[in-house]
Order: sequence, then structure tokens, then C-alpha cells
Amino acid sequence: MCANIVVAEDDAKQAELVRRYLEHEGHAVTVVEDGRTALETVRHQEPDLVVLDVMMPGADGLDVVRILRAERREVPVLMLTARSTEDDLLLGLDLGADDYMTKPFSPRELTARVRTLLRRNRRGPDPAPAIVPAPAPASEPEAAPDDEVLTVGALRVDPSRHEVSVAGAPVECTPGEFRILAAMAAEPGRVFTRARLLDELHGFDKYISGRTVDVHVMNLRKKIERAPRRPARLITVFGVGYKLTDPAKNVRHASS
Repeated sequence: MCANIVVAEDDAKQAELVRRYLEHEGHAVTVVEDGRTALETVRHQEPDLVVLDVMMPGADGLDVVRILRAERREVPVLMLTARSTEDDLLLGLDLGADDYMTKPFSPRELTARVRTLLRRNRRGPDPAPAIVPAPAPASEPEAAPDDEVLTVGALRVDPSRHEVSVAGAPVECTPGEFRILAAMAAEPGRVFTRARLLDELHGFDKYISGRTVDVHVMNLRKKIERAPRRPARLITVFGVGYKLTDPAKNVRHASS
């Protein structure tokens, strides 16, 4: 799986190490040293993946990923950071990063994470078969299919358009958040383990931490819950995982 990868890292030795390992995997690698050059390179090359250091001159990695997502560029982003606090992790994923690694890290682990992100990004819906549908009867107006739209109470998830809304208000989700929400909305009320949600995010890969799921869930609650600290839609099932429910049904059940 050869890919075009941009590595944004201002530490020359670190950048050279990452470049050599990725090129050994067969990837074409462009190395840049600052955030502004990273933005211009991504805009020009439209790469398959970006490896992005957080601490860089010009514009840091958080600014870069914020701008890329604001421009609706869905290129996978693997962030490298010397920071390891929960707030930094939350911020990076909330802005739209797909995965993160804290320094120091194993170059072999980095290449494994890259393989996972590339595989996940290239794994999409099968192309529609080349079959011409029969024309609808003249007496019935042709309607747009709506069977792919997932609804759980006031929450609406449209996988084909990559859109989410709550009570008609649009909700902006990162690619990782959307994958989790779409999977859970397809089976409301089902308890999803972290392992199952990790599979939705990245496929089976031993290098991805279950903590990534928890961070995505925390960020989703900020976006779809009225009171994120007292979630009514995205519920924790202690010791098991999470489930997506309709708050209105929960109230009716509680009062009956």
C-alpha cells in the first residue's frame, strides 16, 4: 500500500528517521519543517496522509489540523506530540486529528499506525453496480431514497452525505467521531465495547489505544448532549462500553 505522505517535523534528526522508515515501506515522503509550509504542501499535493508534529514554528500542529478541517480536507492526520496530558490529547482529537503518538516513540510503531490509517481511509463503501434502474411509474413522482439515514430520537446521521444533526441543528464531527456515531446509530440501544468501536475506527490493530475511543466519546457528548457531564444519548455502560439511546424513550421508561 504505497502512499504520498507529508511529514511536518522541525527536528531534522527526527524527520529523517521518520522519512527513512516510511520510504522503506514504499511510501513517497515529503518533509517540511514548519506549519505554514505544511499547509501549502497539503493544499498542493493532496497527500494520502499527514504526519504532523505539534510543536513547530510558523504555525503549530494544532493550528494546521484546525485549518485543514476548516477547509474540509479529510486527509488522515497522525499527530506527534511531546505533550501527554488529557487536555492536549482531547484538543488534538477534537480539532480533527485521527490518531496521536507521544514522543519518544518506536519508528516501527509509527509505520504500523500509518498502515492502519491508510487502510482505514481507503476502506469505503463498495462502488455501486452498473445497473440502470427501471423507470418509476409515471403516476408516482420519483423520490430520493432515504433508507440510509439513521435516526435515534432527534439525532440524525446521514452516512452518504457525512452529515449529523440534532433537532435539525447541524453538528460538525471529525472522521473518527462520525465513524463511531454512525456505527452506534445503526444499532441504537446496543452496547458497544471499546474493542468493537476501535474496529470501527481503525480495524484490528494492536497499536491503537482504547483511550482514543474514550476521547472521541467525550468530544461527541460535547456536541450532541444538552448536558455533556450528564449524558442522556451517549450512555456509559460501566465495565462494558457505550450505547446510543433516545432520551425521550428513556424518560418514558423511567416514568412507567
